[in-house]
Amino acid sequence: MTAHRISVPPTAGLALRWSDLRPWGDARLDRALAAWLGVDDVLLECSGTSALTLALRTLRQLAPDRCEVVVPAYTCPLVALAVAQCGLQLRLCDLSPDALDMDSSPLHALISHRTLAVVPTHLGGRVADVASVLPRAQACGAYVIEDAAQALGASVQGRSVGLQGDIALFSLAVGKGLSTYEGGVLLARDPALMAVLRAQHQQSIRPHLGWELRRSLELLGYAAAFRPALLDLVYGAPLRRSLARGAWVEAAGDDFDSHIPQHSLGAWRQRVGLRALARLRTHWAHAHQQAQRRIAQLRALPGLEVLGDTAPQAQGIWPVILLRLPSAAQRDALMRAHWASGWGLSLPFSHILPDYARYAPLLGDAVHDPVPQARDWAQRLLAISNSAWLSDALFAQLLDALKQTRPPSAAG
Repeated sequence: MTAHRISVPPTAGLALRWSDLRPWGDARLDRALAAWLGVDDVLLECSGTSALTLALRTLRQLAPDRCEVVVPAYTCPLVALAVAQCGLQLRLCDLSPDALDMDSSPLHALISHRTLAVVPTHLGGRVADVASVLPRAQACGAYVIEDAAQALGASVQGRSVGLQGDIALFSLAVGKGLSTYEGGVLLARDPALMAVLRAQHQQSIRPHLGWELRRSLELLGYAAAFRPALLDLVYGAPLRRSLARGAWVEAAGDDFDSHIPQHSLGAWRQRVGLRALARLRTHWAHAHQQAQRRIAQLRALPGLEVLGDTAPQAQGIWPVILLRLPSAAQRDALMRAHWASGWGLSLPFSHILPDYARYAPLLGDAVHDPVPQARDWAQRLLAISNSAWLSDALFAQLLDALKQTRPPSAAG
């Protein structure tokens, strides 16, 4: 693999301005986000994973006789960590062969009187069909938690994602668009459920000076380094080291600490996020325009599938463009040759949950859930950064590489 200087981040994150870092001014990011999302109230958490953990603990108190959480088999390993930390049993739903979303047939078979929650996931900014999940979940008395960690700004029928299910969470982590380096947003559609979530938050979430200092320093580093001139130092060099060892899980960013911090989001980081929020709609509008131009070019290549939104009347956001290649061999050949070529290639996640040696022990009986379609998706999927820093010239190089990609057996 030829080493290249990398100036393109793996996702189209919103760059911070130095003026965002001023230590004074309004610190009520929760109020601004509630208005932005079109809801009355939100809770700010220290991460999307912390938000999910708080939601699951709250629901378990409301329904102590229920113990299972149904999630897509191809999702972030942090979801498995959160479910395990709450003492709940994960159940894995296979994906549809035609959409990056849970397949309705296995989903209906999984939901039962034991189901506490179902977690449809808006992966990579693409909008899942939550409406199709609701009737079955409601019939069995299960809650629906929308995992919109990667979809702040996406909408369905003109309203934000997250407002169809019972609870929604968004992430403010690096690469998710709006960033406080780490952060999460939690909301509930029903005011009574929101009140219970708030009570749980007030009871269990406290300031933590050590974590807040660490995250503040990391946010300063992000503001300084998230630019083409420095990105190779902070992102490119570690990526090349991981790939040189063949450590794809590490290269994909899937090597998470098992500890899930839970603490409040500090006032200064809220101020930074609030100022950046004013630019987020414009940022996603520009990303949408760029994505549509490039999707047209990608769809002209034979054998490539560009993924769109599953839900009808949806408008997803475009941090990345997701592609499904014809075979796992072709996907892997492309990634081995060009992951570090500076074209913004990445993997959303490197495996389905049962195929991570590190996380499989958390799954319990869920390791036996049949998920062949999800495994096929994981083996053929890749992401192309939709960052504005991926120039037309670099994208043209990527298109040439995609045209030439062949499985190893055909290359000879």
